[in-house]
Amino acid sequence: MRQGNLFVISGPSGAGKGTLVAHLLRLVPDAWVSISATTRKPREGEIDGVHYQFQTPESFQELIDTNGLLEWATYGGNQYGTPRRSVEEHIAAGDQVILEIDVQGGFQVKEKFPDAHLIFIEPPSLEELERRLRGRGTESDDAIAVRMQAAQVELSQKMEYDIQLVNDDIDKATAELVAIVNEQAEKTRG
Repeated sequence: MRQGNLFVISGPSGAGKGTLVAHLLRLVPDAWVSISATTRKPREGEIDGVHYQFQTPESFQELIDTNGLLEWATYGGNQYGTPRRSVEEHIAAGDQVILEIDVQGGFQVKEKFPDAHLIFIEPPSLEELERRLRGRGTESDDAIAVRMQAAQVELSQKMEYDIQLVNDDIDKATAELVAIVNEQAEKTRG
């Protein structure tokens, strides 16, 4: 059996994290993506336990108070976090656990789980990042400007991550990410 691990995948919006994680899940059979807990109300079509673990503010606070979250933050008046128990259960079962979270969450996880592998996904350039964000056609110029500012902050923190992976070619970046995960999974801890 392979060794279970925790991988934190972070990077700016538009860097291609979600695409890379989707490819990783197809290519690494023991990879598992953690499902975040949130106090946000479910959107149409969202299923509890599939898209999110939907919580009341009180039950989310209980998770915080009992050290039941590896990381958590508040966005837009709602709380989001990574439940500790399911992550630990999957690692113990030999899974390669993937958290796709922001840089601040990554730092929180590393504090509580020092063996976590932090991987920063970056675009080849800020110009390419902006091109990708505009190409989505889903956001206003103001929203893109906010995302670009956030990207600069996140990029300034990338060297605090264990690995920096430039997503300039999706096939190459996927191969690199799969190799990183498989290498850690094959290691034996002494």
